[in-house]
Amino acid sequence: MNRQEVRDALLAAGLSPDAFELEGVHEHVPVPPDFWFLRRGPDGWEIGPYERGHYEVRQVFATEPAACAGLWTALTGRPAPP
Repeated sequence: MNRQEVRDALLAAGLSPDAFELEGVHEHVPVPPDFWFLRRGPDGWEIGPYERGHYEVRQVFATEPAACAGLWTALTGRPAPP
């Protein structure tokens, strides 16, 4: 799963578009007070919550598909779809 696919799957699952941000694919203007993010970091793909101006990296993944699966699971509590 890539960033476009996870965006479509999260929206289809009923998540608010304000609940997450995906670098280069689904970004906010203006920025809401809190959401989960997926972005490239210095050591790989990062996911975690953003709250009131602070990004908290919870997990780092080597690949975009692994990060997308991790974000899906974090937001839905379910394993990523195949």
